Parts: sequence; structure tokens; C-alpha cells
Amino acid sequence: MEQSNADLFLSVNSNKFPQDRIVLVKDLLLQASPEKDMVINTTQFNDPVILLVVSLFFGSLGIDRFLLGQIGLGILKLITFGGLGLWTIIDWFIIMGKTKNHNFNKLMAALA
Repeated sequence: MEQSNADLFLSVNSNKFPQDRIVLVKDLLLQASPEKDMVINTTQFNDPVILLVVSLFFGSLGIDRFLLGQIGLGILKLITFGGLGLWTIIDWFIIMGKTKNHNFNKLMAALA
């Protein structure tokens, strides 16, 4: 990927990845082949703020976990009503980090 395309990608999506891995993401984008450029640009990444809002309003239903692709945990959270509310409250504090890590893993899969 060209330098300008990598900079544009990061300017739009840098808030969706862990801050300590931004330099690694940029290096991997610069090393990506032109064929991967299209795959990377069409990959949808979750917005951590949106997932936090979803978690605040629908966290006890497990929807935040479903959106992260964690179907089993989503069902468990749904059945237990968010771990009787405790799991839901804990997720309010960790969901943004989990979303950023999920996005990073999705990017790594797209680059593989």
C-alpha cells in the first residue's frame, strides 16, 4: 500500500485500533500488497464508541458480545441477564478495549 493510502486509512480508522499498535498497523499497511489494499479498504471495523453505547443500553441482552462475534458469550450473557447485571457493568469498562483488539485481529486476518 502506498504511504498516502496508509495515512488516509489511519486518519479515518486510528480510533478503532489499540493506540499501542498503531505503529505496527502502519508498518503492516505499508508492506501490504496492492491486492490486499482492496480487501483492507472494504473491511468493516466496529466503532468502539458505538459499541459502548450499545453496551450501555443493551448490554444485559448480550448484543455487544454478538457484535464482536462472540456468539457463545452473547448467549450466556442473554440467558443470565448480563450476569445479573454485574457482567454488564464490567463490560462498560472493557468493551472499548475489546472492540479495538477485535478490529486489530480482523485487520491481521485481512492481511494474512
